[in-house]
Amino acid sequence: MRVATVQPFTVPADLAANITEHARLLRSADADLCVFPELSLTGLEFEALAADPGLWLTPDDPRLEPLREACRASAVHAVIGLPLVEDGHRHIGSLVLGPGGETVATYAKRNLHDSEDELFEPGTRQVIVEVGGRRLGLAICLDAANPDHARELAEAGAEVYVLSALFSEGQEDRLLDQVGVAAGYGMWVVLSQYSGKTGGMAAFGGSGVWKPGGAAEVRLDGEVSEWAYATIAS
Repeated sequence: MRVATVQPFTVPADLAANITEHARLLRSADADLCVFPELSLTGLEFEALAADPGLWLTPDDPRLEPLREACRASAVHAVIGLPLVEDGHRHIGSLVLGPGGETVATYAKRNLHDSEDELFEPGTRQVIVEVGGRRLGLAICLDAANPDHARELAEAGAEVYVLSALFSEGQEDRLLDQVGVAAGYGMWVVLSQYSGKTGGMAAFGGSGVWKPGGAAEVRLDGEVSEWAYATIAS
């Protein structure tokens, strides 16, 4: 399975512009799986999300059609970060699209920061999807700070820990520590995080892929809209 992690340029709270850019990136991808950061379709723009209901998305929202078309064009799976409305609940979510443009799964972040509690509800379930014969466990940012999250996925048979996140400047050690926990359970780790600013926070890039045990297979620097590719052997 060939995986790609991306550090996109996210226009703050501009859903249309970000969908267009995500679709462009997906059409150019040479991978079986592409992973985007936490809330990649809006950025971590909590004030805008609180003020504008139009920024929230359901899994079947017609505005997501360009992403479905891009997945079909490239025959790729995609993990996309979005403010998710599901069953009347608001979440920090990941939407997994398949190579036919279909919705494979949704995942809602289970571990929230205090600053997120008023706007979002925590998810209640772990999610594992199969891509290219490998079992992928989904995670969003603070999930990785809870060792039980990675452990539960590993015990449920996940082989790859797919982490969409924002790590701000000064959190390099935290990033490596959290990647190391999941890798320590014998999983590959695929991390997509931001470069540049979102929600008033400056990120440093560093997205990449780590082998079981914690050795880096590939890592990006701080540039935006850049791919890191790696092959996870069957």
